[in-house]
Order: sequence, then C-alpha cells, then structure tokens
Amino acid sequence: MNPPITIQGRSFFFNSIFVFVNFIAITFIALGFHKNFEDQSILFLIVGFLLLAVTTFGIIVFKGKLLMSAVARVIVGSICIVSGLVKANDPLGFSYKLEEYFEDGALAYRIKELFNAPSFSLEFLMDYALFFSILICIVEIVLGVLVLIGGKMKLISYLLLGMMLFFTFLTWHSASCDPNKKFIDRDTYAINSELAQIKLAESKTNKQIKIVSKNSNQVIVEEMKQPQCVSDCGCFGDALKGSVGRSLTPIESLWKDLIIVYLVLWIFLAQWKTQQNTLKANVWYLFSTLFLIIFFSWVFDWYFPILFGLIVLLGGLWMKQAGGKHLSNSFGSAIFVSVVSTLLIVYVLMYEPIKDYRPYSVGTNIRWKMNDGKPGKYETILVYKNIKTGKTREYEASSKKYVHSKIWENKNWRYLSSIQKTIIESKLPSITEQFNPFKALQDLSIDELKIPFVRDFIKKNTQEIYTIQNLTDSNDQFEINSKEYNTSDYPATLYQIVNKVKKENSEVSEISMRDYIVKSNLIFVLIIKNLEDANFSSIQKISKLEKECNFKKIPFIIISNESAKSMNSFKRKNGLHIAAFTNDETELKAITRSNPALMIIKKGIIIGKYPHRSIPTFEWLSKNILVKK
Repeated sequence: MNPPITIQGRSFFFNSIFVFVNFIAITFIALGFHKNFEDQSILFLIVGFLLLAVTTFGIIVFKGKLLMSAVARVIVGSICIVSGLVKANDPLGFSYKLEEYFEDGALAYRIKELFNAPSFSLEFLMDYALFFSILICIVEIVLGVLVLIGGKMKLISYLLLGMMLFFTFLTWHSASCDPNKKFIDRDTYAINSELAQIKLAESKTNKQIKIVSKNSNQVIVEEMKQPQCVSDCGCFGDALKGSVGRSLTPIESLWKDLIIVYLVLWIFLAQWKTQQNTLKANVWYLFSTLFLIIFFSWVFDWYFPILFGLIVLLGGLWMKQAGGKHLSNSFGSAIFVSVVSTLLIVYVLMYEPIKDYRPYSVGTNIRWKMNDGKPGKYETILVYKNIKTGKTREYEASSKKYVHSKIWENKNWRYLSSIQKTIIESKLPSITEQFNPFKALQDLSIDELKIPFVRDFIKKNTQEIYTIQNLTDSNDQFEINSKEYNTSDYPATLYQIVNKVKKENSEVSEISMRDYIVKSNLIFVLIIKNLEDANFSSIQKISKLEKECNFKKIPFIIISNESAKSMNSFKRKNGLHIAAFTNDETELKAITRSNPALMIIKKGIIIGKYPHRSIPTFEWLSKNILVKK
C-alpha cells in the first residue's frame, strides 16, 4: 500500500526550490510582456518560459503538487479576501463599473461580433448592477476563505476557476478593446419616438445607418458603431488609484488575472489529493494569509482588512467546529462569512465607504487635487524603408543620430511613416473640470443673487451700451460700449448720447461656482445626485442647518444634476431658500454615494462629509468640526 502523498512530496527541499523558482519564472514572463521592458522582453520571455518548464517538470516528478497548491491557496485566498473586501467597501462604485460593461457597446459588442447577433444586448442587466456587485463581492470573499480553511476543495476549485475565467474575460475585453473598430448594431425604436425620427432622417444621408424594417409601431435600425472600451476594470475599486496614485492598466489587469488563473489551475489539479486541513495546517494558512493581508493593507493604506481577515477566517474555522449537526462544515463557514460580508455591505450602503479612496474624501485639499495632474512626454519615431532590401529603420526625430544620418538625402531610403511613442504617460488631475457647479444666467433666482460672488460676476459681465446719434445725419444712429466712448472720437458738436442701457455680455451665458467653493473660508454644500432616488428623511435637519448658516452668514449651496425648474419646485415644496447649481451626475457619484449628502469645505479642504442618515446638527458641528483649524 502506497503511503499518502503529503505536502512535502518526495523532497520538501527540492519542491520548495521548484515552487520558489516557478514564481520567479512567472514574474519574468509577465515582465517580458510589459511595455516598460520592451528592450529586454525576448531575454525575459526565454528565461521565464525555460524556468517555468523546468520547475513544472520538477514539481511533477518530485510530487510537489500539494506544496504548489498550498502556496497558491494562500496567495489566491488572500487576494480574494482583500479584493472582495475592497469592492464590498464600495459596492455602489463597483456597480457603476459593471454598468459600463453592460452598456451596449461594451461586452455586448463581443457577442454581436463573434456570433453575428447585432440585436444582442446586455443593457437590461444595468438595473441589476448593484445586485451583481453585492453578489460578486460576497462570493469572492467566501471562496477566498474556503480555499484557505479547506473542505469541499473539489467544488471550491471549480467555483474559483469559473470565477477567475469570468474576471479574465472581462479584463481581456478591456485590454483588447479597440475604440476605433466598428461593429454592426441593431436597435428597435418606437416609431413615434424622437430617436426613431432622427435615425430615419439620418439614414437618407448616412450610408452607415440602414433601416431594416419599419411599420406603424416600430422601426428597426442597423448602424455601424464604435465599441465602448472600459479603461479600468475596477478590480480593486478606487483603492489603488487612491493609495498608489493609479489603477492597473487593462493589460496589467489581464496579466494579474492570468497569473491568478495559473495558480488556481494548480489548486484544481491538486484537488483530488488535497486533504482536510489539520490544526497545524490551519495555523500555517492563517499566519501566511495574515502576512499577505498585512502587505496588501500597507499597499492600500488601510488596515481594516487585517481585522476583517481575522474575523472571517477564525469565524469560518469556528463554525466548522461549533456549527452543530448541519453547519459544522464548509457550508456553515460559507454562511458565516456571507453574513459578515453582507452586514458590512449593508452598513456602507446605508452610510458611506469605511475607507474613502475617492478624491473627495475628508481631509482632501480640493485645490491640490485639481492641480495634481502631470503632462506626458512623447517622442516621434520616423520610419524609413530601404527600396532595394525592404528593411526598415527607426529614428527618434529629435536625436542627433537622425540628424547626422541624413537618411532623407539617401535615394535608397524612402520615408514610410511616423509613430508617436509615449515616454511618460500623462496623468489627469484627480479632480478634473467635471467638477464645475454652474448655472445659466437666465436661470438665476433670488437665492443665487444673494451670494456676493454671483452679484459681482454679473456686474463684471454687464456692459453699459450707449446709443449714439450723429447730429449731422438723422438716420445715423448706432450703439457702442460705454468703455469705448470718448469725447475726442465722438465730440459733442457732432454726436449725442440719446440712450443708455445695461446689457449682459452675450459671450457669457453661465456662472461657474468652482473657484468660489474652493476659495471660501467656509461653505456648506448639499449634494443631491437626483431628486427621483433621493432620501429626504433628514429634510428638517437640512432646513435647520440652512437657517443657522444664513444667521451666521455661512454660504450654503446645493449642487445637483437637476434642471433649474425641478430644483426650484423642490425648494418651494420644502420651504428651502438655498442657492442651487448644476453639475454632471457622474462627478456627483464620485463625491458621495449617499443621496443626498452634506459636505463641509473650509478654505478648499473637505472637513466633513455626512450621508443623509447622519446629517449632524449645527451645534454638534460647531463643537466638533468647525472649531478645528
């Protein structure tokens, strides 16, 4: 009878070396495909694939699959717990990312293209994006815990592999998406709709729009569209962007998922030999996992994952021992982890993310975030082709080598093309011009006109127009700006001012409150993403805050995505007298997940942000927030 295969295999020493070098091989391969290592890519790939082949062979010969699987379980389990927690910390934000994938030109275009199904669409899933967001977060955390504490490894390995193939498909889509590509899309419109009439009119002049069928009820339109490429997979929510300064690029996200799939394959291949964890194994998995979670916590500048990891891991193990007849198993552990994860998600949905990685977190200096962008650096590469041999040469347009070559004078070489190479990627500021609360001058009400900044802006952009009469010609009458009038050009003996009128500058149609907000000594801002989905259970608190601010002469404004008409109606209904301005809802979603929410800004720094369920009183703010320097 053969002895049972253990984690040591035939040689723990050699298997440990093979596993370690195997990870080095994966690193070399990943670097070989990274654009930052193009010059060494061939060397990295040769070394990487050679080491991968040798170490994989060694692991198989020395029966080290269980050791490789154990290491893979620690890495994959830790990543799943942290990644799931980061998304669970902001499930609404992750749902916005899923909505991007569900849009008609995103994932759906792959199906349209591959299966010649132009009518296929995933847009109906957008209404369920939050549900899928929550489900994915919980499943990811549960699988991360279960793969570490063991039990039901066959089922878990199948589920892990399925989940990672799904994630890899998403990141592959983002990495390979070409925004300039065209695909055939087919939409159905109600015949009386405005869009239907527009498409019918455009089809007469635009060859890319084709009317497939038309009847008294609907029209089916086929047209060429461009894909909607998702530039950020949302794998770690806003955590990487908020802590490291940038998210993973699509190709980096793809490679991250490919490496995890590789590790999951080892878990999958070893599932038949994987035994139930012993007490010693649980201790090893627990401490190894906590070490990795501590590392991720350091990267993300958030140490709550350590506490969360301890709770779900120890809770899962405890459930396997104390769950009674029906729950002392992996199923009981999964229920425990699901309940803990759900409670966390419910809390952040009711209030705000525990850790706010967005550029509008408390303590943020908005002015700094508006100016932390970096310009890119680019180089133009000129490509020449040899007429006789067909070989090509590339030169940096600004290099001395190109100037000295004088290749443009050589008749054997012909200019072929130019390529722009990115040396340093440009970086947009954390807060772009999408944060721009504004209002059309024609929509200004008495609430906005109470603000000195608004009155000064109107005064500055109001022109005094003189109507001038030529005294020598009764038919010669014209208007000029008062600033252009002077007696030397228009002497009183020849010209007379017959009328004076003030007019707004026709080139200025709206007022932006962006500078006013960031430069105010103190300002209260009520964010209302939209009125339809808002919860105004705290409207009385908001009304009291408005009155206190008015008494203390502290500016209080509303920023929403609503029209002036809708907002005026809302204010009248609730007896509010707050100046209201408009901003794109996408940016409002970045400011806060709650609808509405109160944000307090002091000299450009956000000193407080409160969801609608915890709007504080002015007295509390005065004692705890406003007194701070």
